[in-house]
Amino acid sequence: MSIPKEPRQLMINLMYLVLTAMLALNVSAEIINAFYALNRGLKTSNSIVGDSNDKLRSAIQTQAQGNAKYAPFADGANKAQSISKDFETYIKGYYDQLVKDAGGIDPKYGDRPVRYKDKDVTTNLMINNKKGEEMMKKIMDTRAAFINSVPEGAERKAMEAQIPLMVDSISKDSKATNWPEYKFKQMPVAAVLATFSKYINDAKTSETALMNYYFNKMSIVDFKVDKFKVIISPKKSYLIKGDKFEADVALAAYNSNSNGALNASISVNGQGITLKDGQGHYESGTSSLGKQTVNATARLTNPFTGLSEEAKGSIEYEVGERSGTVSAEKMNVIYVGVDNPVEVSAAGVSSNSLKLSCGGCNATQKDNNHYIVTSDRPGTKAILTLTGENGFSLVKEFRVKGIPSPVPKINTEPFDKAGAGGGVLNSGVFGASTALLAKLENFDFDARCNIQSFILVYRPKVEDAQQAVCNSAEFNSDVRRYVAKARAGDVYNFFEIKAKCPGDAIGRPVGTLTYLIK
Repeated sequence: MSIPKEPRQLMINLMYLVLTAMLALNVSAEIINAFYALNRGLKTSNSIVGDSNDKLRSAIQTQAQGNAKYAPFADGANKAQSISKDFETYIKGYYDQLVKDAGGIDPKYGDRPVRYKDKDVTTNLMINNKKGEEMMKKIMDTRAAFINSVPEGAERKAMEAQIPLMVDSISKDSKATNWPEYKFKQMPVAAVLATFSKYINDAKTSETALMNYYFNKMSIVDFKVDKFKVIISPKKSYLIKGDKFEADVALAAYNSNSNGALNASISVNGQGITLKDGQGHYESGTSSLGKQTVNATARLTNPFTGLSEEAKGSIEYEVGERSGTVSAEKMNVIYVGVDNPVEVSAAGVSSNSLKLSCGGCNATQKDNNHYIVTSDRPGTKAILTLTGENGFSLVKEFRVKGIPSPVPKINTEPFDKAGAGGGVLNSGVFGASTALLAKLENFDFDARCNIQSFILVYRPKVEDAQQAVCNSAEFNSDVRRYVAKARAGDVYNFFEIKAKCPGDAIGRPVGTLTYLIK
């Protein structure tokens, strides 16, 4: 995908790429909602860009009236609009079909289908029915139509770089074998609808590039100001709290040589803007969240009437907050004595700038989004702080716990078949045992506990009880002697079994075992 020069288009493309990358990791409710927020933003942007294109085309038509040398530019502007509208109608057809196949609009939400997470619907329409191949050809043909409307040579070459509508290349790490699979296979309906809206946005932005081309081709010497509109071009339509709102403000049908002669001025939210080459620059802080409105007023003296005239315009944008996650990948706690993998992420923040620090623990970075956290303080809390660019900060607490106690068994007894606390065993199986083992059950970490000591009480069926103390997992000579005597009816009790697990300062009691020999 080529990088567009127009800041608003660059922002839209970056948001789309970020959401698509996040979608590949996890189709969560937050990601689906983010796609619908993006889709709504794209539709609003499409409406704004469409209105601006209409006003610019109208200015070109007005300028061309009665002047034959401007007729080719007016025809070119009309053709650019026709190409754009034809493409928009084509894409909307697929948009409406996908909504229909996904169960129609859910009245609960008003702007999303019933099965908005469904992946089979998109795959069936775009892959199985080969609509993805048709769309790819339509995009390529429409891009060629935009570019070929400019005369061959340097101007056409320059126009190629200004047309964002294109079939983007397949990512090197993708398993897709073709473009339709790359864009639509097993993608949820919500993501594909946003993709359709983005292609419409690309077409309208391409139309804007051509409108500006034809407008600039007109001779500024014969330029006549008849009617005018103020145009506000924001660099971003969705901002993060703490960012600056920036916009370029210009007068339609205005040329850079007429600033003084026309006595033109522009103010935005009451702030005067200095004009240069027919446009000015405005910026403000974004300390408040939610929808914001920027109002612009343009004033100039009509050279034909000598009267001062005024035009107004406005634009809305939305300010949100950065959000991030710090999640333990295996369990929602930090365990003492083992490596705890932690994954971090933050929407709107470059992963290269993310840093994780830890209070009550240690954090070692593996890559931009993954850390290993360790702690030796059970019963406390680990305070993980994630920071990033532009002042982003997120704090999350995790409980620090010791590894759960293991289950003891003799080493000849299958762990997956034996009951807790012992059981009934054949004398041959029991007599072959040589040690006690400790197993961590239902624990996802690679950790091992070792038996330290135990007391064996041997109760023969027809003799008095006998006792042996062992200070290791391996049976000592006394224990081995009693185990070798196992006969039907004998009972073996293992008491005060202690095991030491990673992170333990001393051995911990792990229960008792009783075996009846059959």
